[in-house]
Amino acid sequence: MTTIKPSANQPSSRWARIRSQLRAEFGEAAYRSWLKPASFEQADAQTVRILAPTRFMRDWIEAQYGERLLKLCAAENSKIQQLEIVHAGAEPENIAAGLGHAPAVARAQSKDDDIGAPLDPRFRFDNFVVGKPNELAFAAARRVAEAQAVPFNPLFLYGGVGLGKTHLMHAIAWHIRETTPERRVIYLSAEKFMYQFIRAMRFKDTMAFKEQFRSVDVLMIDDVQFFSGKDNTQEEFFHTFNALVDHNRQVIISADKSPNDLEGMEERMKSRLGWGLVADIHPTIYELRLGILQSKAERLDLDIPQKVLEFLAHKITSNVRELEGALNRLVAYATLVGRPVTLDNTQEVLRDILRANDRKVTIEEIQKRVAAHYNIRLGEMHSARRARAIARPRQVAMYLSKQLTTRSLPEIGRKFGGRDHTTVMYAVRKINELCALDSAFSEDVELLRRMLES
Repeated sequence: MTTIKPSANQPSSRWARIRSQLRAEFGEAAYRSWLKPASFEQADAQTVRILAPTRFMRDWIEAQYGERLLKLCAAENSKIQQLEIVHAGAEPENIAAGLGHAPAVARAQSKDDDIGAPLDPRFRFDNFVVGKPNELAFAAARRVAEAQAVPFNPLFLYGGVGLGKTHLMHAIAWHIRETTPERRVIYLSAEKFMYQFIRAMRFKDTMAFKEQFRSVDVLMIDDVQFFSGKDNTQEEFFHTFNALVDHNRQVIISADKSPNDLEGMEERMKSRLGWGLVADIHPTIYELRLGILQSKAERLDLDIPQKVLEFLAHKITSNVRELEGALNRLVAYATLVGRPVTLDNTQEVLRDILRANDRKVTIEEIQKRVAAHYNIRLGEMHSARRARAIARPRQVAMYLSKQLTTRSLPEIGRKFGGRDHTTVMYAVRKINELCALDSAFSEDVELLRRMLES
């Protein structure tokens, strides 16, 4: 019986060569952890699909290896133009990496991305977590994206780093491109706008530059504070802005400050930027941070203990970007090392991030945190009431004050309504006993300690 060997041009042979190249380039550990578990298939004549066993692995492969994977596939088959990286248990998603573009850009990719910047497929309205700090900005962004006529011009979004401005801008662009693809949408950073303007002046091609930006239906400029002190770029943007508004074209701007607070910006520019709706995004609150972490863990199909998510939401308060980065690092560590995610390894893996967010703990802060945790009034920390629902949280607060501060027992007692030091001693002993007998109670106290710990 004759054995027919697979042709070097058959898909199985091509995948084998690609896998071998990936192993050589990225190393055995990365290959075994991320690339070996994935499978390849030919979706159509121009598309290769990679199936990842989990959503987290899909996102990791997409971010770390997408561009290189596409180039290797195209080298094996010149007809390949795009790459889909999908969760094996889901329907193929509209994620692709076009030749010459950033990896994993959705199929709504526009030719205008050659002028502007490609959109991030992760940034959609349906995965933007809404809370009080961002509800106005979210509602305004949805209104602009869905409106048939320009509702306010410009829409100006401002807030600190990592609070969601760029997410909302990408979400607007995705919605418009997918619902009204005939409309021209350009999204780019203020820095890229300036460099394109400089290039146009250098090559004496400013008329083409003006035509490109003044003929679009929606112009989105991110981080406009970059224009501060750059007079020529401000001048050009001022005229571009006026031309678009005069023709009823939508302009959307983001910055780190409100229009009036932008230093180094001409007064007429500040005035134009404040014409429409100015919506700020405040720093996140605990509930919003927890919601963001829960949403991200769900999207990535991850089983993260709720107490770990609560701990991160309490400890990392700077911005959403750092919060999500911490979760990514934690999960990558657990995946690579093969250990379950616990409070202990969370504190170890994220030691540097947590240290940067640490603050000195005070007895007053401990009282507030414990009172909120057990849903009692802060005044009960100082009251004479002895009902268990009041006394137990008060004892926990005394115990944590002894553990987390350098205050003496008499000093702690005075902070709790002038109690004697022996009362504090009894509370510490009682909480230690309860922690030894009741694992659930012990975990509760440990969570409070970790959230407060400096």
